[in-house]
Amino acid sequence: MIPKIKKILYATDLSKNSSYAFLYATDMAQRHNASIIILHAIEPIPPYAEVYTNMTEEIKRKQQEETVEEIKKHLQEFCKKVEDQIGPPCVELVSKILIPRGHPPEEILNAADEEGCDMIVLGTHGKGFLAHTFLGSVSSAVLHRTRKPVFIIPLPPETTAIDWDGM
Repeated sequence: MIPKIKKILYATDLSKNSSYAFLYATDMAQRHNASIIILHAIEPIPPYAEVYTNMTEEIKRKQQEETVEEIKKHLQEFCKKVEDQIGPPCVELVSKILIPRGHPPEEILNAADEEGCDMIVLGTHGKGFLAHTFLGSVSSAVLHRTRKPVFIIPLPPETTAIDWDGM
């Protein structure tokens, strides 16, 4: 018996083509009547560099809030543009946006467990050598360390690329 899919964790690096993987997440969410949790992990600033940035906890919190608002804005604009292809309701499928500070594979795995997600969707750049040629370091780390289904979307060629800002 295949488990029901009710929550999908969509991990994004907010790159120009990361929205391509979001199309798959929305399609799956619609097909399974599931919700989507968007996660964008912010790599922490090394402690030795933090001294030079004068970044207080207040500044970090404000930066996180701004990132959430930026994602919400992009999400609404993107959904308006793709609803012709996937149909409504695109924005309503998103139940939560998480912006943790930490190493992306760790944050993706932690969020998938803590939020009770049934599957993980993420895109891959396919950069690197040998093992990373097809998957990429983040997607490879997630795939090899979780027991949840992972849907890895290779980024499209430039001719079919779409982004959050324009199509």
